[in-house]
Amino acid sequence: MKVKKIVFAFATFALLLSATPQVASAQWSLGASYEIRQEQPKNGFGARIERSILQGLPLVNLGIRAHFSYFNDENSIDYQDGNTTYSYSQDITNYDYGLAAVGGVTVGPISPYVGLGLGASTLDVNRDDLPQNSAFNSESNDSAIYWNGFVGARLSALPIQPFVEYRLEDVSNYEDELKDIKNSNGRMIFGVSISF
Repeated sequence: MKVKKIVFAFATFALLLSATPQVASAQWSLGASYEIRQEQPKNGFGARIERSILQGLPLVNLGIRAHFSYFNDENSIDYQDGNTTYSYSQDITNYDYGLAAVGGVTVGPISPYVGLGLGASTLDVNRDDLPQNSAFNSESNDSAIYWNGFVGARLSALPIQPFVEYRLEDVSNYEDELKDIKNSNGRMIFGVSISF
């Protein structure tokens, strides 16, 4: 008798679950962004693609994201060595890419989210008009692996979804020859994405 009650309870639960209407939702999201950080280069652009996973959970959004960011800046540097002032130009190109796990909730038209991931960053520095016997190389480049965490929100009620995000990262393993370039710890990201 007890076994029949358990089987009946499971059968009733399975029938109710299968009778619940399924809502079609987007599985992929493609986005573009403008990114601002404190260190040189200060402004850049980004792209991302995101895939939803475990879509059966109500109100909870889980996904995997791939991102790419590009920063470039050219500036003139003045430095003093003893009583002599030297000037040279410096072109800095920084790009990074990575993968992250993303989790969030849908609260009305707003979807806040958090994420954690790993990535790789490449920094290329070209210096022109260096004085003789300079401590710097005319060309330097290096790559580093970093971790990142981010928090953000998107307006999910529109077909084109604006979002804002703050990404915190740790890129601390560049070589000594690039120590004069300060590494970015975080960045504000403003962008739009479309889901399909």
